[in-house]
Amino acid sequence: MTKSKSIILIHGNFVNNLSWAKWKTRYEEKGYKVYTPANPGHEGNPIDLRYRVHPDLVETGFIDVVENIVELIKTLPEKPLIIGHSMAGMAAMKLLELGKVAAVVSIDGAPPKNVFPPFATLKAVLPAFGFFSSSKYFMGSRDWYDKCFFNTTPLSERGKAFESFAVPESYKVSRELVLNSFSNIDFGKPHEPILFIGGGSDNIFPPSLTTTLANKYKDKKSKVDLKIFQGKSHFICGEAGWETVADYILDWYEKL
Repeated sequence: MTKSKSIILIHGNFVNNLSWAKWKTRYEEKGYKVYTPANPGHEGNPIDLRYRVHPDLVETGFIDVVENIVELIKTLPEKPLIIGHSMAGMAAMKLLELGKVAAVVSIDGAPPKNVFPPFATLKAVLPAFGFFSSSKYFMGSRDWYDKCFFNTTPLSERGKAFESFAVPESYKVSRELVLNSFSNIDFGKPHEPILFIGGGSDNIFPPSLTTTLANKYKDKKSKVDLKIFQGKSHFICGEAGWETVADYILDWYEKL
């Protein structure tokens, strides 16, 4: 296959596109054109967003996230490599199904509507649906981030990680993932290559879920690969050693 030189990095829930800054630099140094769009309602500095929520945030759903990337892809000279983390791992799967990509990578990806998540996932993300909240959006506490995101980050560094990356999140994104038929995936459809990356110590989407998602794809002629990085949390793209994960992905892609 002819390798696309365009890469889109899509951020997941609870952080924004600034979480990809180091990845963007690393991939651009290797000759790629890298795009790191903010999902709708997530534009800005995380510190500012925590104090002054983006006016579009509460209106943003999962469908909006996917459509935002589709519009970006239309402006590119070629179909890109898509790398999505967490919720955006599921967005990557949807873009794969829609035929918009050269290849995709789902890192600690969320499950589609038609794959039931494990109990650990339900326990971690239930507050992000807002079913029992009077708030208009979800803002994780330091304790929530420490348990669900930064659990393998040294205690002394977790406060800085929270300050640098934590942002408010739309309830609508999570709700559409579990309630809207758009969030189903046709696992029998032929597709471009997909790589699943899982963190062995991920407390939101455990490696068992990542493995389940990889095994759901049924077309024997389509490439599906899986790599679990032991000791990595849901913060796999930002914690120490992120370079190993980033380089593994690019090596996989360049060997296709």
